[in-house]
Amino acid sequence: MKLRAQYDREAYSESRRVLKLRDSPDPMQPEPNPQEGNGLSLTLQPELLARMPAPGTSCGPETGEDVRVPIASSPGPTGGRGATSRRARAGSHTQCQSHSHVRAHESDSGESDLESGESSSSVSELRYLLRWMKKSLPFVVILCAKLVIEHALGLAVAVGLFTTFMYVNKSIQTQVFLHDRRINLHCAWLVLFLTSCSLHVFYTFNTQSLYRGLIFANPTIDSQNFWEVLWCVGVINFIVKFIFMGLKCLLLLVPSPLMAYQRRGQWYMLIEEVGQVYQMIAPVPLWFRYLVSYDEMDNSVGLTLGILLALLYLIMKLLGLYRQLGSLQKTFRTFFSPEVNGAPASVAQCREAGDMCLICQADFKQPRVLVCQHIFCEECIAQWFKQEKTCPLCRTVITDKVHKWKDGATSAYLQIY
Repeated sequence: MKLRAQYDREAYSESRRVLKLRDSPDPMQPEPNPQEGNGLSLTLQPELLARMPAPGTSCGPETGEDVRVPIASSPGPTGGRGATSRRARAGSHTQCQSHSHVRAHESDSGESDLESGESSSSVSELRYLLRWMKKSLPFVVILCAKLVIEHALGLAVAVGLFTTFMYVNKSIQTQVFLHDRRINLHCAWLVLFLTSCSLHVFYTFNTQSLYRGLIFANPTIDSQNFWEVLWCVGVINFIVKFIFMGLKCLLLLVPSPLMAYQRRGQWYMLIEEVGQVYQMIAPVPLWFRYLVSYDEMDNSVGLTLGILLALLYLIMKLLGLYRQLGSLQKTFRTFFSPEVNGAPASVAQCREAGDMCLICQADFKQPRVLVCQHIFCEECIAQWFKQEKTCPLCRTVITDKVHKWKDGATSAYLQIY
């Protein structure tokens, strides 16, 4: 009887303890598992479960029933059970926060993907183009080799003309810079070299009558072959450059007493401007004939289209020629107006400056004093103002414009249309 009464008291106290734990405000409470002696179950309140995520969907259920979450625990003292429950609560709270952070990150990444959609597509297209070019590179090399073999003579002539132009142009600028120390024999050699090159080209292609292009006539070439017309225009352009470069070489041979240095620079500028106008007009007959010509001249539609294209070409050419004539007009105005760089310097001013030009590092020759009171040789300062607008020493602005081509240079621009 005593054992039965003791057992009843222990069962009653255990049931009361369970009721207290169930009524406790703590949302997660451990209670003993009747089936296993080493397990715990948690009773979760519905209002907290609504904020907790369920695996795969949301942070908590929508029902109002209590949910018991079994948690396995190892046998031990009561303190171990409390630590396990606290870890379970912290884990569930962390899981809810992680789910919210993942959703926010997914939404931000979705917006960034929408914004970078166009850039990613353009990058993919560029990669595809580069891949295609890489695959097509062997065929392009083979095609270029075929074109080089077919037009070997024309390419050789073009390379020869270009190297001749670069050599003579650099030599002329060097001789102009040397002033009185220029080598007349070298200038005569440049004239002879340009003349022989031009005559050699005309003689080699005498069947095509390339010289006719110099007088605005059509050479005897196939006017319907684009490559032949283009090659003829390029050759004529180089020959025109050679003619005007030869004139500059002849001007170099003029003795210094007969022509001052500044006047010589104005002549160089005028020759270059006239040469550029001539180069613009020379290819007009060739391109006009190419645009109008057709195999079937009876085709009225083709003839009308050719005439329309030729008229558009003439309009474009006239607009370019109008701009070039404006530059030529300014050059004529400069050519006929005296060029003055400062005033003549006195002997006292030269003595104060040290009787030495700081540009050529030699004694003064026709010294000129600028508005900033710095003194230089007349030829030296004139050469300086071909490229700059300021004083070489103090950088004071002396002139408002720089005249091109006074150093004897020739434009390397190839007028092909």
